[in-house]
Amino acid sequence: MIYLLAGLMFLVAIVFSMLGQGGGVLYTPIQVWAGIGFHTAAATSLFLIMTMSLSATIVFRKAKRVDWPLAITLESVTALGGLVGGLASERFTGSFLMVLFAGVVAFAAVFMVRDFKMNHDCPARSSFFGWRRRLGEREYCVNLAIALPISFLAGALSGLVGVGGGILKVPMMVLLFGIPMEIAVGSSAFMVGLTAAGGFAGHVASGHWDWRMSLILAVAVFAGGQIGARFSVGIDKKKLKKGFGFFLFAVAALMCAKALL
Repeated sequence: MIYLLAGLMFLVAIVFSMLGQGGGVLYTPIQVWAGIGFHTAAATSLFLIMTMSLSATIVFRKAKRVDWPLAITLESVTALGGLVGGLASERFTGSFLMVLFAGVVAFAAVFMVRDFKMNHDCPARSSFFGWRRRLGEREYCVNLAIALPISFLAGALSGLVGVGGGILKVPMMVLLFGIPMEIAVGSSAFMVGLTAAGGFAGHVASGHWDWRMSLILAVAVFAGGQIGARFSVGIDKKKLKKGFGFFLFAVAALMCAKALL
């Protein structure tokens, strides 16, 4: 069974690293469907997300797709939210968390499938309400008054259900903050690892982690992350994003069915 899981995780890592995702939307349900308890699956998922984040970030850093100051600033509150969510997970049943998980995935899927356009005018000078950013030839601005509290909430949800938050962060950065897709993907690949670390610490403190299985699966995930991130540098993000959104709808439906059965 462990080798079958490793093979599936390898394939998941390839696909999800292309979009700067941690892969938790599948790491967790794959384990649950294999008979592993939700809390243990969530802890293992977060560890695998940390592993793939490291792997993909190595590639995206070389391609200059990571906005380091922005990513670290947002993660200062997102990781805290992940820790709070991981600690609070003990208070909820596995069934409730699976339904919550499905809702988060479905919400993110809507933003992946639909093309939402919002106005992102930058102020004349950089400030807390309009932080001007430039990476290569791309220029954009981020309203930290909105970005920081939303990032905390995204981290708390991620820690609760055992995901790195990439399914929320990429749509959040592109739609709410006007960050170019390729930079959002690269920055998210780095950010999901830090968010997952917060949630992972909370789950370990609660005694949910199976370290032996996690280390075996991490090898497959690291290799898959390297392959997927390299594909991502030259892939058409718009088409992949839309197809990925429909796939998330299917995952949400499966998780709801599992929780209700």
